[in-house]
Amino acid sequence: MRKKSVIGLSIPRIDARDKVTGAALYSGDLTMPGMLHMKILFAGRPHARVVSIDTSKAEAFPGVVAVFTAKDVPVNEYGLQRADQPVLCGPALAPLCPPISKCGNWGMKGGQGEGRDIVRFVGDQVAVVVAETEKAAKAASRLIVVEYEDLPVVTDAVAAMHPGAPLVHPELGDSNVCVHDRIRKGDIEAGFAKADVIVESEYFTPVQEHAYLQPEAGLAYLDEVGRVTVKAGGQWTHTDRDQIAHALGLPDEQVRVIYPVIGGAFGGREDMSVQIVLGLAAWKLKRPVKIVWSRRESILGHGKRHPMRLRAKWGVTIDGKLVAAESEIIADGGAYMYTTNKVLGNSTITSTGPYFIPNVKTDVIGVYTNNIPSAAFRGFGAPQALFMAEMQVSKLAEKLGMDPVEFRLRNALRDGDTLNVGTPVPGPVSIVQVIEAARDRFGWSDTRPTPAPSTVEGSHARPEHGRGVKHLPSIVHGRGFACGFKNVGFSFGYQENSWARVELHGKDEIERVIAWHAGAEVGQGTHTVMVQMVAEAVGAPVEKVALMTSDTENMGNPGSASASRMTFMAGNALKGAGEAALAKWKAEERPALAEYTYLGPKTTPFDKETGYATPNFAYAYVAQAVEVEVDTETGFIKVLRVVSADDVGQAINPSLVEGQIEGGVVQAQGYALLENFITKDGYVLTDQLSTYLIPTILDIPDAVEPVIVEVPDTIGPWGARGLGELPFLPLAPAIAAAVHDATGVWFDDFPLTPERVLRGLGKI
Repeated sequence: MRKKSVIGLSIPRIDARDKVTGAALYSGDLTMPGMLHMKILFAGRPHARVVSIDTSKAEAFPGVVAVFTAKDVPVNEYGLQRADQPVLCGPALAPLCPPISKCGNWGMKGGQGEGRDIVRFVGDQVAVVVAETEKAAKAASRLIVVEYEDLPVVTDAVAAMHPGAPLVHPELGDSNVCVHDRIRKGDIEAGFAKADVIVESEYFTPVQEHAYLQPEAGLAYLDEVGRVTVKAGGQWTHTDRDQIAHALGLPDEQVRVIYPVIGGAFGGREDMSVQIVLGLAAWKLKRPVKIVWSRRESILGHGKRHPMRLRAKWGVTIDGKLVAAESEIIADGGAYMYTTNKVLGNSTITSTGPYFIPNVKTDVIGVYTNNIPSAAFRGFGAPQALFMAEMQVSKLAEKLGMDPVEFRLRNALRDGDTLNVGTPVPGPVSIVQVIEAARDRFGWSDTRPTPAPSTVEGSHARPEHGRGVKHLPSIVHGRGFACGFKNVGFSFGYQENSWARVELHGKDEIERVIAWHAGAEVGQGTHTVMVQMVAEAVGAPVEKVALMTSDTENMGNPGSASASRMTFMAGNALKGAGEAALAKWKAEERPALAEYTYLGPKTTPFDKETGYATPNFAYAYVAQAVEVEVDTETGFIKVLRVVSADDVGQAINPSLVEGQIEGGVVQAQGYALLENFITKDGYVLTDQLSTYLIPTILDIPDAVEPVIVEVPDTIGPWGARGLGELPFLPLAPAIAAAVHDATGVWFDDFPLTPERVLRGLGKI
């Protein structure tokens, strides 16, 4: 038996050797004898009715085995939150809903026919070609003739809300609004009456592409007992299985999902991409079928971070106490629901930042458009809302002549304070600790003179408003501070759960431990952490633990690798299973096997009128301080230093925590400064990594300093709480505050590309 705890040790990643040597098999590496190849025909237009599809030339092309269209899909709908998307868009007879299917209570209005012949964004899938070679499939796909009737296009979320705007989903009702959350706490008018200083601003946050290293790919086949088996990267094995089974009209047990090694996700693999059509082809043809998307197909075909317009009016007393916050957030949900309802729930909660504000009025609205669907992305609605909240706080502090860190500490949530939804924030509340940790590591001091009030209201102001900053030195420096918080686990009444099994083998002592958990490893190191937690639970060395993962055949539901939940939920599940197995072992039951399903504390949805709720059972907190250099002649911003203090409750593996912080900061820097996703009339202009730029080694900060704060969570495994999203959350407003400190200009939208900076400075 092991004597020393392995919790808190930086053991090497269990997948490191295979990944660096190339032995690890990602989806695109998979092969099978007799394998066919698939190519998908995208719509290539943002809104149109498919009048007809002629596949005859494609079917006659040498090497083509089959071409599938909408008529071949048994239940032509899918969606993680709402089944509002056809698997393949096109005209089809309306088959009866198979008895085994959920479409009677899950699908769209109008049954199997209505709305399935409409493409709603450029990446909608219209037809699938399966051939003996990838080259043949690609060539044949170009021979498919599709007759379209173009429909009016709506790409602006605000315009899409207006009466008479083209409807993206007329089958769902007479409005493009798909989500509307409300908060009504206290008396907003009375709150503003008490305010000595009020700041009103309008902000815009952009689209962001996930840009994971491994584009979408997969292999499907019938396994030894005839199940449709799909191997493709995802984030939740069991919901992938359920959606594939639903679309194929099969019972869940007739579909099996296995995750190979996954090359990144960041939320972008929560929704389906190639899985259903792969399963369809393998099921129909009874041969293995493989597909690998190009980078362009990946950019066009999967969801993006929600762009948002955010309006805020906040009030504060002369002594620096927040008294009122009013905001309106309008988010572009794109063509389909995906997870917009859940993303905007998090935007609603975080729209007032990690602060106690007694009077709140918030409206958060999601809107269908003909843009690429908006989806889950690291932070899940919080980065956008926190950009607004932290910018408001920084501006209010400046108006008061108060140090921005002191102002935050004066208003930070404490144990017992109520959130904007009217219920006490679950403890422990550690926002004060992370603010102080970031402040102290950075060496923040409030002894410098208060900057002069800015002469420019925002980056979208008229160029002549920048005259007061034209005579800045060519190189200026500034510092900024921001903080944030994010829920751990799912919310709004969902019964959070996670299953695990642990087996102990041996005679006189534990010789081998086998742990089973289907949670996805998307690069974050979760499988390594799982091994550590199992070893700790049963008192065995980590070398004796083998982990079986990500196969729906013989594993229960793990929940998603999202919402910063996997360490928390899997840890509690594996701890419960490990302790139960150990008890059996001590009772001389050998081998000892135990299963355990951890159920998270209950939560409740928003009240429809007031927003009153207990939406989450745990939160995690982060604070960041940054230093930037701005070249006022070129508009180029260099991030010199980032200090990121993140409360993880208990660092199971400190090296992995540091890696998550460093990676999250770099990804957030790309969001803030570099990644400029451009569309026009629903068409994507930046559909390659040569035009959509992400940070390289030459772009990252000179120094990223992780500060691990450990305030144990009372219900987390060994006190741990989620981490993955934290370091992304406040960096954009911290950088914006630093640029303001350097230049005197508030930039209320981003990315802060050189062109945008020069325009804000009045140089162009």
